[in-house]
Formats: sequence, structure tokens, C-alpha cells
Amino acid sequence: MPTAILVDGSYFIKRYRTVSNPSTHYDPKAVARDLFTWCLMHLEDKDTGRRELYRIFFYDCPPLVKKAHNPVSKKPVDFSRTKEAGFRLALHSQLRKQRKVALRLGRLADYAHWAIRPAVTKDLLSGKMQIASLSEDDVLYEVRQKGVDMRIGLDIASLAFKRQVDQIVLIAGDSDFVPAAKLARREGIDFILDPMWQDIPEDLHEHIDGLRSTCPKKPLRQGQGDGAEQD
Repeated sequence: MPTAILVDGSYFIKRYRTVSNPSTHYDPKAVARDLFTWCLMHLEDKDTGRRELYRIFFYDCPPLVKKAHNPVSKKPVDFSRTKEAGFRLALHSQLRKQRKVALRLGRLADYAHWAIRPAVTKDLLSGKMQIASLSEDDVLYEVRQKGVDMRIGLDIASLAFKRQVDQIVLIAGDSDFVPAAKLARREGIDFILDPMWQDIPEDLHEHIDGLRSTCPKKPLRQGQGDGAEQD
């Protein structure tokens, strides 16, 4: 039976910008290419040979496209024109065209308020910085993803109950998936976690059948692309 690969898009993009060459960080074609390549590397099995791919599921949210005013500089901000919004839309377009990739989109919950960045808050509380010295880059507009974890959980349950695969690879880094992983394992599914070389809590190991990262461990020079495996 085949393997399904589920990717937490927000987590993947964050880790991608840690392990990949900076020149590709906002290149949607390069990101889509590397995602597909690293996913396919999970199909290489030392014992049984190459496994069949069922599908790659990519979970994300559309970018923020509203307008607001920065509370520090009072300047208007059009989030639809930001580099991140343009990249996210272009990446989603690339993934829709990619064979064997299914794009699953949640939504952004707009809390309509700005917040001081955590590192800046730390400096303010320690007295290293004063409120009067805040710049427009020291604040961020808060949004939260909605529906992404639910979609991941539902797809894991559906794949397990319908017996569509016998292995699930999840590219993610937190413990939100544990209930779904438990369900899949009870149904006989081999459940592999790929945290892209990020450390995971020790007790998380009891809820998975294996830990494997196929992306580079650190940024590579142009032309390099070897992955690695965690035992």
C-alpha cells in the first residue's frame, strides 16, 4: 500500500528558511520543488525498496490582504502588497499545478490588533529599551490560523479508516497531532514524523513509529541537495 505525506505549511516554511539557501526563501518555484523532492525521499525504504506515493497534502492559510495603520509610525499598511503575501499566493498557485499534491486551506482569524514583538517586549521589561524608542518594525499585526490542525486530523482519520494507505509521514513539529497519530497507529498505520531536524519533546517519541528528516540539516550552497535520516 502507498504512503501519504502531510505537511503543516506554516511549519514547513519556517523551517525551510532555516535549512535552505537564503536565495530561495521567497522563490515559490524553488520552495515547491524542494518540498516535492524532500517528500519523495521519504518513499525510499532500505528494506522494501521504493514505496508508492498516495498524495502529498499541504496545509496552509491564504495570506492576510487587509489594510491597517501601524500604531507606532501611523503609516498605512497594505498587507496584500507585502513580500510574504505575494510569496504565499504564488506558492499556493505552484502547488495547485503540482502532480500528486493536494492543497488544503484553512483561514486566518483576524484579531484586529497589533502586538509588540516578543524580543522587544523582553527588552522593555528589562529596561534595555523604552516605549518612546519603539519603531514601526517592533510591532506586528496578530493573526492566527484556523482550521489547519482540524483538517490534518480529519485527513489522518480518513486515510486510516478507509485503509487508503499503510504509512503516513507528517512534516510538523508540535504535539497537536498526537490524538490523530494514536488513532492511525491503532488502525495499523506506520506513522512517521519529520520535524525537519527540529528537536521534539522526549515524550513525543512514544506516539510515533519513527523519526526521519529528509531536508538538509543546515543551509546548503547552490547545487547541493542531499537529505539525511534520523534513526
